[in-house]
Amino acid sequence: MSNDFYPVPGRVLILFLVWLVLAVPVGVFFLPRNDPLLLLGALYGIALVAVVLAVLPLGRSALPALAIRRAKWRPFVVGPLVTLALSVGASQLGPEVQGMKAVEEIVRQPDALLPSVILLGALAPLAEELVFRGLLYGWLEGRWGWKVAFAVSSIAFAAAHFEPAHILLVLPLAVLFGWLRRRTASLLPSIVAHAVNNSAAVLSLVWLGS
Repeated sequence: MSNDFYPVPGRVLILFLVWLVLAVPVGVFFLPRNDPLLLLGALYGIALVAVVLAVLPLGRSALPALAIRRAKWRPFVVGPLVTLALSVGASQLGPEVQGMKAVEEIVRQPDALLPSVILLGALAPLAEELVFRGLLYGWLEGRWGWKVAFAVSSIAFAAAHFEPAHILLVLPLAVLFGWLRRRTASLLPSIVAHAVNNSAAVLSLVWLGS
C-alpha cells in the first residue's frame, strides 16, 4: 500500500448499494424504454451519483479513498496504447460478441454519435472505474491487501459484462486497468485508458461497422 492509502470503509460500500437499489428502479420506471442510449446513460449516471453520495460522509478523505490523485504522465500514454492494442487483438482473434451488435445498432442511429461518445465513451468508463477500481478495490485492499483487491475487482469488472464471450474479451483489459491502479496508486490512468478504449470502440462501430 502507498503511504497515502485510504481504505474504503465497508459502510461506504453498503451506502453505495443502498442508493443504487433505491435509484435504479425509479430511473428505469420514468425513462422511456424506446431510447436504449438514454436508458444506458441514465443507469451510468445513477451509478455515478450513488458513488458520490456514498463517499460524501468521508469528507476530505473521499477523493483519496477513491484513489483520485495525480500520477506521472507515462501511464496516461502507455495505458491507452496498450488498451487499444489489446482491444484490436481481441476483436480480430476473439469470439463474436452478440451484445456488441446491439450497441452497434444504438450508436449508428441518426445523430447518435456525439451522445454515444459522451455517454459510452466518457460517462460509462468513469462510473465503472469508480465502482470497480475505486470503491470495490479500495475496500478489498483495506481488508485483504492489494492482491485480493486486484484479482476480485478485475474478475468482477469482467463478469459485469454478462455475456461469456464478452467476459473473455474484457478480462485482459480488466487486468490492465487493475495493474494501472496498483502501479500508480491512482484511479486516473485507468479512467483515461478505459475512456480511450470505449470511445475508440464507439467510433469504430460507427465508421467501420458492418
